[in-house]
Amino acid sequence: MTALRSFPITRVDAFADRPFTGNPAAVMPLDEWLGDDLLQAMAAENNLAETAFLVPDDSGAADYELRWFTPTLEVALCGHATLASGHVLLSAAQWRNEMRFRTRKAGILQVTRSGDDDAYLMTLPAYRATARPLPDVARAMGGDVVETLWHDSGYALIVYHSAQEVRALTPDLAALSEGDILYIATAPGTGDPSGADVVSRAFAPGAGIPEDPVTGSAHSVLAPYWTTRLGRDHFAAYQASARGGHVGCRLAGDRVELSGRCVTTLAGEFLL
Repeated sequence: MTALRSFPITRVDAFADRPFTGNPAAVMPLDEWLGDDLLQAMAAENNLAETAFLVPDDSGAADYELRWFTPTLEVALCGHATLASGHVLLSAAQWRNEMRFRTRKAGILQVTRSGDDDAYLMTLPAYRATARPLPDVARAMGGDVVETLWHDSGYALIVYHSAQEVRALTPDLAALSEGDILYIATAPGTGDPSGADVVSRAFAPGAGIPEDPVTGSAHSVLAPYWTTRLGRDHFAAYQASARGGHVGCRLAGDRVELSGRCVTTLAGEFLL
């Protein structure tokens, strides 16, 4: 009988204050990198929006190297799985207050303990989208679009008048499924039951994620846009998916600081 290899796995609801809310991610620390095909197969087996793989960083620039895989492909940036990774590592290292991650395309990211053990502050790059006509995207998203913006990292920002319009959207996902693009619908939170300043939803059908529950990287785009529009450097955001999640946002130069909580829902071993 072939001996099985085991790899630790923790499932975390990120941007959540209780189970079954926020965005679930699998966090898998490794001793060394496995082959990309195997990492992708493991992520597909987990079947979550993201699986975060971690390897101790020997460059001296960070504590760990970090990569993220959806069920179908590797992505350049994932915020919620980074927050989840910080939660898993800091929960195991109570003497530490921060963890730094070296990534392949998003630079150095950091997660810091904020207040109690399940609250964190995370820094991501700020992505400043610029106005661009996206008529096909607007048509596929539906609703009365106010403006559309684009960032070359693969983010389309679609702005609406009200949170109610964002909540009511039923996008044509088949029409949005070509390419690894995150489509972010957003509007002011005025009158929304979440009490947030800004409401959003995010869709990435081309990456195998029809609607993402709570998307950290989307707020890398939302923060520069809304701080300019609101005239202040911070705001409270709510991603109005079926699971839903609150995200605190602050723009600090070329960085976005996001605050949120995490809940561990499963811990075990992945056997191969």
